[in-house]
Amino acid sequence: MSKAGRASFSARFLGDRRGSTAIEFAMLAVPFALLVFAILESCISFAGQEVMANITDDVARQLRTGQLKRADVTEATLKAMICSRLEIMVAKDCPGLLVDLREFPTFADAATAGFKITTAGDIELTGTKITAFTVDPGLAASKNMLRVFYKWPVMTDFMAKSMANLDGGKTLHFTSVTWQNEPFDD
Repeated sequence: MSKAGRASFSARFLGDRRGSTAIEFAMLAVPFALLVFAILESCISFAGQEVMANITDDVARQLRTGQLKRADVTEATLKAMICSRLEIMVAKDCPGLLVDLREFPTFADAATAGFKITTAGDIELTGTKITAFTVDPGLAASKNMLRVFYKWPVMTDFMAKSMANLDGGKTLHFTSVTWQNEPFDD
């Protein structure tokens, strides 16, 4: 091809605008898809957190009013109650669900109860005389705290690094309710 032919081809290629819309669309489609997936992931995660918070409030109300008796509440039954309603948003049998229910002498003591995520990605409870997860509800007029943790899987792989705060591409959902039981019959 001659020098003039190459120049003519280059001028025709650069001057042709018929494919510019397709190129512009391709350039904008990827960021737009990323934005849409980020919004969907965030919305689903937020909805799961809200469902879990509502379930925890309902279970706490049943404990507070004495509808659930101390003798009937074990870790397995508490997890089953929460999981049966949470399964609408999560996998069957709620893998990654942790519960902690305990009595405190005062609300100030309950306020010191916390948790941290270890470098291994586990949840470690902190506070005065708190060493492990337990389910030990108090009697009538006692002060109690119910904490529910769920290791929520981030669904879109490319979002896992930015959204996950636990190992395995998961993020921690957490809810807590503190109350004083009503004076019901034990």
